[in-house]
Amino acid sequence: MRKSKFLLAALAGLGIATASVAETELTVYSAIEAEDLARYAAKFNEQHPDITINWVRDSTGIVTAKLLAEKNNPQADVVWGLAATSLLLLKSEGMLEPYAPAGVEKLDSKFVDADNPPYWTGMDAWVASVCYNTVEAEKLGLAVPTSWKDLLDPQYKGHLIMPNPNSSGTGFLDVSSWLQMFGEEGGWAYMDGLHENIARYTHSGSKPCKLAAAGEIPIGISFAFRGAKSKAAGAPLEIIVPSEGVGWDMEATAIVAGTMNLEAAQKLVDFAVTEEANRMYNKGYAVLAIPGIAKPVEHFPEGLQAGMIDNDFEFAANNRARILKEWQARYDGKSDPK
Repeated sequence: MRKSKFLLAALAGLGIATASVAETELTVYSAIEAEDLARYAAKFNEQHPDITINWVRDSTGIVTAKLLAEKNNPQADVVWGLAATSLLLLKSEGMLEPYAPAGVEKLDSKFVDADNPPYWTGMDAWVASVCYNTVEAEKLGLAVPTSWKDLLDPQYKGHLIMPNPNSSGTGFLDVSSWLQMFGEEGGWAYMDGLHENIARYTHSGSKPCKLAAAGEIPIGISFAFRGAKSKAAGAPLEIIVPSEGVGWDMEATAIVAGTMNLEAAQKLVDFAVTEEANRMYNKGYAVLAIPGIAKPVEHFPEGLQAGMIDNDFEFAANNRARILKEWQARYDGKSDPK
């Protein structure tokens, strides 16, 4: 089997025990928050105790780059929880196995690949937002921003952090959404101005909000789920939905073409679209693939779903390499070391 010691080490590091008696092991690449992986695997194993999940987890951009680098010698069996824009790119490279999971007809059509059978299926949507630390901002006399363009104000110089789109799916959805909202010329002009106020770019989409929650920076451009989670833990955060609208992407699932464990991979993808799995996703995400079952998520900002732009996923996927190259040439000097 296409396994290596570092995969088991990654699994052990997450505290997920391997089962020596398991009939099948699946190597699953994911950008899901690390603290959720054990919970997801445990729920799946209630139904399939004979299948062990070996997780390989990192930020969206890093997982995507890793998959592309392994194109001719794939190491993963399944991708469970990666941006739909990344899966569209992998699909265009012929790297995904088409499969219609049982129950796919229950999903909102926006959460299913257009081909029949589909190459990927969505799980939930994560949505951009601004995490504003009320205590630290008050100390600095910073006004509450209500729009993306407010963040260009010189008062915020050195007080903003956002993710690097080359390593973070959240960073990429921000950049892609600004290019869609403001147009190509206007989008880059906006980012030129924003760059003047950015203290640094992180390699994690959740880190800007975590840093804002910890008071290390007053304002972090991140995503709503992370903000709500930090606020529920007691952080003095206001989660802001900018008035122009917010970018978003889907966490999605797909089978990697060439897997030697196709039957087990199909069982995992079947589970990923169930109502049970969607309720599990709902612990952190308010927008789910199956309509009508999501319950409100504590501390999610009002107007978040209404603020989600009409996202052009094909634009984002087809122009990804060009956008990332341009962004790196302009702004990478303020990125954290890798």
